[in-house]
Amino acid sequence: MPLLLLLKNSSFILTTLISFHNLRHHRASQRSPRSTPTDMDTSSGQGIIYPLHRCKKLHLVRHAQGFHNVEGDKNPDSYVSYDLFDASLTPLGWKQVDNLREHVKASGLSKRVQLVVVSPLSRTMQTAVGVFGGDAHADGIDAPPLMNDNVGNSNRHAISSLNSPPFIAVELCREHLGVHPCDKRRSITEYQNMFPAIDFSLSMMRTFCGNLILERRMKKLLPGD
Repeated sequence: MPLLLLLKNSSFILTTLISFHNLRHHRASQRSPRSTPTDMDTSSGQGIIYPLHRCKKLHLVRHAQGFHNVEGDKNPDSYVSYDLFDASLTPLGWKQVDNLREHVKASGLSKRVQLVVVSPLSRTMQTAVGVFGGDAHADGIDAPPLMNDNVGNSNRHAISSLNSPPFIAVELCREHLGVHPCDKRRSITEYQNMFPAIDFSLSMMRTFCGNLILERRMKKLLPGD
């Protein structure tokens, strides 16, 4: 079953995974034709590092277009403007979210996702819940919404957490830690009001990944920070 990881910038990790993939297949091609397949082999007979039935599949997704992307393309100096603090998605960004959501549903991937990991910034969480969240949230539903109405002045309806995988916010997924105002985040207390069903406690990460050794900056995710 896939494990979904949503990053602010996945280019380095994608490059690393592609390099590993190419190296693995290069080594497999060097095997003797007489070698005997083992339980570590794929169905095609090529060797892998770890049995596939023990592995999780990661899908890396970049956030949709944010207002900082538009302004930065016009004038790179705008990145230092606090008008772009914790930039949200543009209307085009939300269209990109809707298109990806349709693709994920049509491919059947939405039914197989076990976990969504997202960096704690408005634009990344908007992208995550827009693509992998439930339908529009309605009053009377006995579950907190993944996103409340009009977050980031988006004019978007609240998004339900029903029939959705768990969502957790992880500080270390951020590409930059506040280098520019657009990359600075709000307090977790503010985010919890905006995205009630996203877990900022890391408790689910421990459930999925066991006892983790977390860096000190992970403590920024504690409520009230």
